[in-house]
Amino acid sequence: MSNPASVAVFVGSLRKASFNRKVAHILAGLAGDSLNLEIVEIGDLPLYNQDLDDEGTPPVAWTAFREKVKAFDAVLFVTPEYNRSVPAVLKNALDVGSRPYGQSVWSGKPGAVVSVSPGAIGGFGANHHLRQSLVFLNVPTLQQPEAYVGGIGKLLDDEGRLTNEGTRNFLAGFVSDFAAWIAANRKG
Repeated sequence: MSNPASVAVFVGSLRKASFNRKVAHILAGLAGDSLNLEIVEIGDLPLYNQDLDDEGTPPVAWTAFREKVKAFDAVLFVTPEYNRSVPAVLKNALDVGSRPYGQSVWSGKPGAVVSVSPGAIGGFGANHHLRQSLVFLNVPTLQQPEAYVGGIGKLLDDEGRLTNEGTRNFLAGFVSDFAAWIAANRKG
């Protein structure tokens, strides 16, 4: 592929040994030449406070984040589930990117969600809660295949490589379908 779509990847876990970050790297490897996946860090974004935008004094980190995300063709969220929802750091990134009102960096960018958990249901609650926000943010989100990766602790080796061929095949198919989704829904 001569011009692969650029995809901003947002990892919802800040842990050093995050399963989600490991899966994000696996997805980037599986994308090969079809997509250019780049993790965009969200852990240092100050909490969103609309007063700062209203006063014309947004933190530099917000402005840099907004400009960076604008440059991407699509978005991918790889997230754990915290209390049947998304981690606060990921919700904050959504809020920062969606403001000031009418200037959302998310609008129209094709997206997808992968939820990863050591638990059996693979972050189902977080996946669907995030999708609800993405509908409002006008992110056309890949519907199928849904990606809930449960039992992740048993699917990776000590270096963070997949040890389960079925999971590798599923994720490779997911990346392929996401690339087709982006091609069909990409702006410009």
